[in-house]
This record gives sequence, structure tokens and C-alpha cells, in this order.
Amino acid sequence: MRVAGSTATHDTGGYLGARSPRLKAARRLTKRAFRQRERAFLAEGPQAVAEAFHCGARVTDLFVTAPARSRHHDLVAEVDAGGIPVHVVNGEIMEELAQTVTPQGLLAVCGFVDVPLSEVTAGLSGTGRAQPGLVVLLANVRDPGNAGTVLRTADAAGAHAVVFADASVDPYNGKCVRASAGSLFHLPVVAAARLEEATSALRQVGLRIVAADGRAGRPLDDPGVQARLAGPTAWMFGNEAWGLPPELVALADEPVAVPIYGRAESLNLAAAAAVCLYASARAQRMPVDQG
Repeated sequence: MRVAGSTATHDTGGYLGARSPRLKAARRLTKRAFRQRERAFLAEGPQAVAEAFHCGARVTDLFVTAPARSRHHDLVAEVDAGGIPVHVVNGEIMEELAQTVTPQGLLAVCGFVDVPLSEVTAGLSGTGRAQPGLVVLLANVRDPGNAGTVLRTADAAGAHAVVFADASVDPYNGKCVRASAGSLFHLPVVAAARLEEATSALRQVGLRIVAADGRAGRPLDDPGVQARLAGPTAWMFGNEAWGLPPELVALADEPVAVPIYGRAESLNLAAAAAVCLYASARAQRMPVDQG
């Protein structure tokens, strides 16, 4: 197997040295400002690397530890055969790049995959979809683990896009990318949108905006709500700590609460999003199920 950099000045014993220009460039991508400038990010773990490569993302480098190269030989060989430089690094460097206590030993440098909102609305206004449109709007969602998990759930529920709006976390944050488990590469993602513009644009192509608001009087299991979820829907989810303020709820066509039947004070964002998105997925597929 060809290993890029094995003859570089700063490489020692087959490993890419700490002062390698490629490694320095990758290290900078742990910071959001550099990610934005380079329009590139780090995807860590075999699942993320495989999905990035197989879904056609622009992968420019692969960093791998020797144990991971043996453990994931087929994937590394496939990436290498695709003409992407493969760099062997030690565990300490991998920990620094992955920014996690127990990295999985594989990390790819990928180009940004987000799309403009206009591309999402153009796709939703077309015909030929199996189900009505389903979109997720994240409003001021700050926790990268929550955001990545919602992205993964949206993918599983068959959503058509996820929009990161207002002061929401960077979708290319390392923790967000890991939590998405490869779903970042599966469906359109809009970054740094304005919520007011996004709701207006989605409404113009026929989507009903539903705000997940625990203070709403109408519960998710209300028959009327269930009936309306069968149509094209954009679910709006707010901040983990304070939810959706009244001025953002006002942008929606309807606020809906996930009912709490037990003594729990509330559900966390990711759990509530899963309940809401699967309610939409089921409602949109009911006509098919009923034949």
C-alpha cells in the first residue's frame, strides 16, 4: 500500500512527523474560524470516513494509526486506491486531531458539504417524491452532540434536509460530526441560515411550520395534529436550555407539545426530536400502509 508522506522530511519510521505541513493544515481545522476559511473539516471514525468516501464528499487526506490501518484494512485500501493520500500517524497525534479521549484511529479531511437554502426549496418544490417534504429547523441549538444526534434521527426518519439556523452550533464541529454517525453526508444540510428567512422560504414551497414547544396547549397525539402531520412539514426545535422563545414560536404555523405522561419534567432535545420526526414519518406513510 502506498502511504503518502513516507518519504517526507519530517517523517520518521514510516509515521508522518508532527511538523508535516499536511498535519499542520489538518490541526488547524479543529478551530471553526479555520474550517470556515478553508471550507474543510475533520471526520473521525470508520463510519464517518466510509460515508464521506462512498457518498462522494471531497476527501483530500486520510490520517490513520497503524493499528487502525490493520483493523480497517479494506476501507483504507479503498481510499488509497481512490488516489487519496493516506498518512500514518501515532496515537498521540490522532488524539490531538480527533479531540476525543478514545479516537478510533481513522480521520479524514473533507470539504464542506452544506448547500444553500435555495437548493433545498427547489428540491421540495419538485415532484416525484415518495412522501411529502419533511425538514428540520434547528434554532439556536448550541450542543454539538444534540445537533448531531438530531441530524442522525432526521436521516433515519426520512427527512429531506436539516437547517442550522441563527446561533446554532457549527455542523462541522467534531462532536457534531461524530454524533451524526455519517448522516451528515446523507441528506442536504444548510448552515448558518436565518430562521425567519428559512421559515418563509419553506412555507412558500408548501411546508407547514410546526414548533416543538413544551408550553403549547395542543399535544402531539391530538388527532388534528396527527392529521396535519401527514402533509409537508418543517419541525422547528429550539435551544436545549430555554427552548423556543415566543418570537420564534410566532414564526410557526402551529406550536405542538410532546405529552409527558409520567413525572419527568421534560425530554431532552434529541429525544423530543425523535418523537416528533417519527410522528411525521408515520403520518406521511399512513396512506401507503392503508393501501
